[in-house]
Amino acid sequence: MTYTKLSFEDYLTLDACELECPAELIDGELIELPPEAGLNSSIVMFVVAHLLAIDVPFTHIKPYCCEVQTPVLERGDAANRYPDLVILSDEHLRLIEKRNTITLEMPPPRFVLEVVSPGQTNRHRDYVRKRAQYAAVGIPEYVIVDPEAQTLTVLVLEQNNYREAGCYSGDRRVLFPTFPELALTVTQISATS
Repeated sequence: MTYTKLSFEDYLTLDACELECPAELIDGELIELPPEAGLNSSIVMFVVAHLLAIDVPFTHIKPYCCEVQTPVLERGDAANRYPDLVILSDEHLRLIEKRNTITLEMPPPRFVLEVVSPGQTNRHRDYVRKRAQYAAVGIPEYVIVDPEAQTLTVLVLEQNNYREAGCYSGDRRVLFPTFPELALTVTQISATS
């Protein structure tokens, strides 16, 4: 279904039947998102399993299904993003009962993870555009898993900008500020494929 020049408020009035599949709102137009790559899904589900193992409530873990409204900082930015993995706080559960959308009026999610898909456009989107938008939303921790580079970057929000808390590779244990008990290495994450 094609829509043109929608505001974000118009977009929020659409129901699942009208949308057909997840889409980003870019310059007033809905751009359907392609299905997630198998490798990316495996990585996300591996992290989900480990979050469950450290007793993060399953109701707070949202892989691929929770959209986050983001400010349009540059022409071509999406007004909404579907992170590969979103971790909510208790207060979100009530706020998203009717729709898995975190708007700018709501508190930001606790944690967002993105797995970089191949290609320079995807790298720029995850490392630059989403980084700027997620910082503007106020998401405290943004994690970028890069299967091609075999790295994992942890970014923490400080004074409205992300500071790199660590860039990990190999068997070095990743330190996640939001989940310090989460014991993972890039080698383990990469072995999921």
